[in-house]
Amino acid sequence: MAVKTLIIDDQLISALEEETLLQAAQAAGIHIPTLCYLEGISEVGACRLCLVEIAGSSKLHPACVTKVAEGMSVRTQSDRLQKYRRLIIEMLFAEGNHICAVCVANGHCELQQLAMDLGMDHVTLEYQFPNRLVDLSHDRFGMDHNRCVLCTRCIRVCDELEGAHIWDMAGRGTRSQVITDLNQPWGTSPTCTSCGKCVAACPTGAIFHQGSTVGEMVHERTRIEFIVNARQNHQWQF
Repeated sequence: MAVKTLIIDDQLISALEEETLLQAAQAAGIHIPTLCYLEGISEVGACRLCLVEIAGSSKLHPACVTKVAEGMSVRTQSDRLQKYRRLIIEMLFAEGNHICAVCVANGHCELQQLAMDLGMDHVTLEYQFPNRLVDLSHDRFGMDHNRCVLCTRCIRVCDELEGAHIWDMAGRGTRSQVITDLNQPWGTSPTCTSCGKCVAACPTGAIFHQGSTVGEMVHERTRIEFIVNARQNHQWQF
């Protein structure tokens, strides 16, 4: 497989031609913020937090779905990118009902951490306060749509790793939401295996273990990493 040479933040980088800018940057120890990206599942470029500048292009490009190219010059940090990323985080907070002080993922939330990393100590946009439901019909887990950022991680891990595909997207615009089966209560799903991969994949407190209280829910990313690595290395025989 061919190797491409490019520059990321003034650093000379070598990467395989099938790799994305995000993968190349991570391998070189260069941090690019993400929310919808999760190693081991497909990339969708939904959150737009990983936008980068590429020399010769006036557009911003999502690093998670942009392939490396020979001679490419990339900038991952700039005032322009900082402004866009902060605006995205502010929009997520304003569009949902994220009350960190009473969230099960308080202190273990990727959205909360991104806000701190970007220095977002207040929201300049008008809060929408949508009327969203909490689904507690499942025996073990719960779904709080107020905290969902529509990253679709739950959909992808359920489909690509568990093979159940009980999660999906419904609605448009501000009415978009993740659903189980044909928008039925989670607890009534005949296809849910109760594996918990969606809980581990969720970046916020939207999908949680029932009984979790404020700040108690720690995401078990190692479970997903173990499954992905085992399959790639053919450690399991079917």
